[in-house]
Amino acid sequence: MANKTSYYAGLDIGGTTVKAVLVNHLAEQVGPLTEVRSQVKDGYEATFGQLDKALDQLAAGAGIEKSAIAGIGLDVPAPSSNGVIWGRANLGEDWVGTDIRSKLSARTGVPVYMTNDGNAAALGEYALRHKHLGGLLLVAPGTGLGGGFVMPGGRGYEGANGMALEVGHISVPFREDDGQLPTCSCGLKGCAEAWVSLVALRRRLRLELEKLEWAEHPLNNPEIPVEEKAFKLRDYAEKGDPLAVQIFKQQGFILGYAIADMVRSFDPGLVVIGGGLAETTFRDQYMEWIEEGFADRAWPVYRHSPIDPDKVTTQFEWASGGDAAAAIGMAYTAREMFSEA
Repeated sequence: MANKTSYYAGLDIGGTTVKAVLVNHLAEQVGPLTEVRSQVKDGYEATFGQLDKALDQLAAGAGIEKSAIAGIGLDVPAPSSNGVIWGRANLGEDWVGTDIRSKLSARTGVPVYMTNDGNAAALGEYALRHKHLGGLLLVAPGTGLGGGFVMPGGRGYEGANGMALEVGHISVPFREDDGQLPTCSCGLKGCAEAWVSLVALRRRLRLELEKLEWAEHPLNNPEIPVEEKAFKLRDYAEKGDPLAVQIFKQQGFILGYAIADMVRSFDPGLVVIGGGLAETTFRDQYMEWIEEGFADRAWPVYRHSPIDPDKVTTQFEWASGGDAAAAIGMAYTAREMFSEA
């Protein structure tokens, strides 16, 4: 049995905010989700000060002493291994090469587990599915294309160096209208993220609006920045706008195609789609496009059992944790790792 006086905090460090959740020894959330500014570009010490505030607010919201927090799960928006940040991403310079986990543990006096934000969100989606005991693959389109994999039993898979499941950088064979592979933000060509991300959405929209067929489209206004146009595209898709639907259909199909290769590698049984599209009114249609792309690439056995044709071997679901998923995943993981027997 875990110590009944202990609580476990999940801290999700984002580019602008830290989201924090507290759970008890029964893995039940205690108190509300807490959110503070992250200040990551000001350095890790500045962010540690914000983590202190988040922990104070969690304790106050749960009506407990801060000293009752027995473990912390922390996720960072950057590649890391054994608590050390490997790449800067959107962080300040002093994060790179620093053993963040050890420094935070020394500061708080409790053990800390650390991983990246994609792994944390996958762990959160797993934790929220109390009856699910198999594997779980999370794929989350956003500014980029992130994700994570949880093995049966609830343990995340990070790889030898904490850099596994860079799902956005799986190669896909799709080409632009001129026959060229698009360049990804990582510098390589033909990555899935170059098609399925907010950045990719801007590129596709810009290219489409150059075509004569969309000359009269409301978004074809040179005075509106492409970033603003791309943000509006989801609203247009919800209204059935042909241009918006065409672009999102292409994205969904390519995402499903890429997922087929990941399923061929991991055979998770459950694929969870996260990101902002989970909140849209056209998400059911988007999921259909994903499944069409998946069917185009996946072997039949990854879709239906050869023994029982009615049994679906790869289930698709939308994420249910929203913005709190990563913090929830870290709180649940800290409870699993640091609760006393």
